[in-house]
Amino acid sequence: MSPQEYEATSNPPRNWRTQDVWSISLSAFFADLGYQSVLAAFPLFLVIELHRPAWEYGLAMALSYGGGAIFSMIGARIGDRIGHRKMAIFGNCLIPLLSLSALMSNPAWTIGLLCGGWWARNLRSPSRRVMLNEAVPADEFRVRIFGFLHALDVGGAAAAALLVLIALDQGVPFKLLFLFTAIPLGVSTLMLSRASTGRVPLTSAANSGSDYEKPTQRHLSSAKAIFLSTALFGFTFYSIGFPVLTVAQKTGSDTFGVIGFLVFQGFSAATGYLLAQKLGATMLHRFVNLGMFGYFGSALGAIVMIADVHYQLGTSEFLLGLAILGFALGVVETLEPSLVAVLSKGIGSGRGFGALASSRSVGLFAGNIIMGLLYQIGPSWSYGYAAAMAIAAAAIMLFTAKRANAELTDLRGQPL
Repeated sequence: MSPQEYEATSNPPRNWRTQDVWSISLSAFFADLGYQSVLAAFPLFLVIELHRPAWEYGLAMALSYGGGAIFSMIGARIGDRIGHRKMAIFGNCLIPLLSLSALMSNPAWTIGLLCGGWWARNLRSPSRRVMLNEAVPADEFRVRIFGFLHALDVGGAAAAALLVLIALDQGVPFKLLFLFTAIPLGVSTLMLSRASTGRVPLTSAANSGSDYEKPTQRHLSSAKAIFLSTALFGFTFYSIGFPVLTVAQKTGSDTFGVIGFLVFQGFSAATGYLLAQKLGATMLHRFVNLGMFGYFGSALGAIVMIADVHYQLGTSEFLLGLAILGFALGVVETLEPSLVAVLSKGIGSGRGFGALASSRSVGLFAGNIIMGLLYQIGPSWSYGYAAAMAIAAAAIMLFTAKRANAELTDLRGQPL
């Protein structure tokens, strides 16, 4: 059944955990189990084992995210033309490039392979969200399905942290650990290929006369607030590798650094799962909750970490800051795409999700360079900058919440 026929049915199924939702979400789980294992260990490999300065790690992350902004838009546009299922599977097949990054002792090659795999991830990310949005097009389920995706997505990252902890404890070389990640990445591609959505190019739907991919000016003006806020959030949402480095340097233990990564990912996954248990909130609630609990919550987490670094409170207090950051990310990753799905009308525009990923990546590009430079002065400087940017993102979202909600809601209180 095509997305158009599915939406045309008067009584869509009440069970939103369809086979397609499970296939896409499990693909996300195994993908994160693979590449997040690399990301969790990469700062330790580059800075501690290869003895490179922290600013080089910041540059590596900036190049990954900055290039990712371009690849997100490219993937979204190609997916609209050839079908998002093809685009998602193609990009997923290339992610294992980052599994090869520890084979090289030359930092340039190491960073290059990491970037290549991450760019492939960005190439497929908008298409994967379109596929998920097609699986259950009813708006009342959007918070649930994106929360469920995030729960399994970041659940894979939490499992990755456990994998890295075991590997470090057993003295497994980084080279073997990174190569092992190609296995779950292969399983991820297999699971994604089982999903049936995303086969119809969205350009074909538009040419057929349907109203897909024809957002009104009201949708577009409201989308600007989302994209601006998520770009600013990107400026503050530095790579989690910086806190991992802080914990490792603070305790003198790589293992404690990975425990910090596990705390962050665990709280993020739990937040996505809890949000998936609730029916979709109103548009106004989504905007307000995104600003307060998502963006401002991220600022609060950074402030707690600043207090710990400045006053030397102890490792547990720093981990509390990471837990708050994880909670905030769970809110953001659930509510941002659920709002963009409405802004993109119905099944979700590939370009809409591409713009969302691209906005985040542009912010992350600059944010990681700035974080890397400020980290050389002191960790509290970098986290202070992050807190300020997150507060700005929250202010924009809260300021525009009522206007955007009015624009996107008709007289019956339903999204347009």
